[in-house]
Parts: sequence; C-alpha cells; structure tokens
Amino acid sequence: MTEFLPFRGIIYDNTKVNGNDVFAPPYDIIGPQRQEELYRKSEYNIVRIDFGRDASGTDGPDNRYSKASDYLSEWLARGVLRRLDKDAFYIYEAAYRYLGETLKLRGIIGRVRIVELGQGVYPHEETHSKPKKDRLSLMKACKANVSPIFSLYNSPDRIASKIIEDTAASSKPYMEALDDWGVIHRLWIIDDDTSIKAISSDISRRPIFIADGHHRYETALEYRNEMRSISDVKGNAPFDYVMMFLANISDPGLTILPTHRLVDSVPGNFVDILSQCFEISLIDKNTDINKLLLQSPGTIGMFHNDLKGFYLLKPVSPDLEDTPPALRGLDVVVLHELIFKKLLNIDIITYEMDTWRCIEMVKKGKHAAVFFLSPTEVGDIEKVAMNSVRMPPKSTYFFPKLMTGTVLNPFV
Repeated sequence: MTEFLPFRGIIYDNTKVNGNDVFAPPYDIIGPQRQEELYRKSEYNIVRIDFGRDASGTDGPDNRYSKASDYLSEWLARGVLRRLDKDAFYIYEAAYRYLGETLKLRGIIGRVRIVELGQGVYPHEETHSKPKKDRLSLMKACKANVSPIFSLYNSPDRIASKIIEDTAASSKPYMEALDDWGVIHRLWIIDDDTSIKAISSDISRRPIFIADGHHRYETALEYRNEMRSISDVKGNAPFDYVMMFLANISDPGLTILPTHRLVDSVPGNFVDILSQCFEISLIDKNTDINKLLLQSPGTIGMFHNDLKGFYLLKPVSPDLEDTPPALRGLDVVVLHELIFKKLLNIDIITYEMDTWRCIEMVKKGKHAAVFFLSPTEVGDIEKVAMNSVRMPPKSTYFFPKLMTGTVLNPFV
C-alpha cells in the first residue's frame, strides 16, 4: 500500500538567492559545457551538490560526493539553504508551450513510503546499473534526496489537483525559475493541516507509476535495505521514504516525447530482411516524419544513409510470441525485440531526441541509420506497469523535465 506524506524539506532562502541562479536541470541531461555554465551562474547552484565536478578523479576524500556533502552543510550553515520548521507539501508547476499551445504540468512533491517494486509503486522501463551506483554514492554522502522522482497517480476525485489549482491561482509562488527550454518552474509551500490531510488522503493507497527516475527509486530501495540492516529503527525511519513529484494522470499538461534510435551498421539487404515482417513504404525525404508517424499508429520510421527518403515500417506479421502481451503492440518494443534483436542483429544504439539532428548525423555519415518512434501513450505506461513488465530503456521522455534544487528531503 502506498503512503504519501509531507516532510520538513530543505529549500533555498528566497531572500538570499534567485531560482534562476541556483536551480539546475536533471543531472542526466547536463553535459560538460552546461555543467561549467551552471558553476559560473552562482556559487550556490545545486549542480555542485547533485552533479559536481570530481576534482581528484579518484574515490578519495576529495571526490564529488564528499564535496557535495560539504556544500550542503556549508550552505545550511550560511543560511542560503534552510530547513522548514514543520512538515509541508510542495506544489510544483511547469508552464510551457508545445505545438502552439500553452500547457501547465502541475503536481505535488512529498515523500512516499518505499515498497518493493510491483507492490504499489510500478516501474515501466528497464534501467542500467551505472547511474544507480552514482545516485547511491550521492545519497550516502548527503543523507538526503536531492531531486524528486517524477511519478504519476490516478485520482478521478481530483482533490489534490483542486488544491493545486486553487493555490496557484490565489497566491504568489515561493520561488520560480526559467529553464533552458523556456519553461517557467514555480514552487509553492503548503503547510496547513487541512490541505495536508486532504492531499495525503487523496493520493495515499493509490498505485504510483514511475515516469522519470527509475534509477533513483531503485537506489532509494537499495539504500533503505542497507540502512535497515544496520539500524534499530524498523519501518518508520526517514530512509523508509523517498521524495517524489506526483502528477495526476487525469490532469492536462503532461507531455511525452519520443526518443529516437541511431545505429552504426545496417545490413545492405535490410529492405529484404525487414520485408519478412513489415510492409515498407518509401516516403519523400522532405516529409515531416514526426507528423506522419502520429497519423500512422504502430508505424516505425527509418532514415538510411542511402538518402533515398524515409522508410515507413508497418508491422504485418510481427514475431513477438515470446514477448509479454502488454508489450507486443508498442512500437518501441517492436523496434528493439524484433528489428534490432531478431532481424538486424543490432546491439549498439545511440539515443537522440532531436529529429533533425538525427537526420543530419546520418547524412554526414556519423551513423548508418536512424529509427523514429511515436510518443508512448500514458495509458500504455499504466498498462505495462500494472502487468509487471518493462519497456526498453528510454522508451519515454517526459516533458518538461523537473528542475533540481526546488526541495531536498533530508534523512537526518
């Protein structure tokens, strides 16, 4: 059973710093150049804690995890960061434009009781081990969740959603910031007992679906298990919970984008091979491939370095009998399980969001081909998660990304 509770968060003092200077994008989309830019923005930018530079290049006392802990302690001592005096929930809004429309992603940051996956909290994607090791090292050093896991719940009652809407409409946010994509991120603090009780009651006991942050949840689960083995406190310690941003599936404002796949080699007779399971059409290279795929559910796009145009691959006899039923109809699963594994024998994949960047890299010979996908539907995510199966890595890209630095969840 899930449990959603408020907590005494650590937040920036809005009288001393500006959100534009101290918030940062998620660590996993920060490249070296952006990392340096964030360092220059402010000596208190959260990147120093969440994704800092490793000065020594070793696992010694001067590594970035120990430095992250030092920064956290130092900023608290200086009052740049402060811990709230009482438990609170944190309303989070991200306002953005997509396809000519203004949208608002809204949700609540709180702490969720950690359970084994599939027992109330459900994943939908496979994960890699390296990011989990990094996040565990950071969690151990800081004894805190530095960034929230992005998750979804389904409440037709919309009690928490109405509190969010009323708060956003009637009060000024505590802090806000503009990100690299033109998204405005806003934060409100909710600490009155009536709202806290209503929010917790509405969301607790409902299934939670991890949208973005599978590595962080699995890391929190591992950390909890380690701490339980050495702690006398069982079942209700701070490490038994993890910080989450929860958005209602029934609310508007949630956008899922596709992540395309670039590959370095394709057999010369790929058309003949793919024709075993697909109906193949060749489309003019000036076509808007994203729009075309949206109009053709289940179809996969391909651009090859023969530069003839876009190949449209429509499954006609997909051999996926050994794939769980909940996954069979998803184009990302058809691509990985059928095209990559069974037909073309491809195991080296590069992921890229930008369609036109993908095309240019293929034209310049940096990759042999790119495969284009349509966005995964949120209903498919719920179905996959509830059936205890997982899509391939990077099957979904939730937009906008939550900024890091809005709230930290300490364990001490």
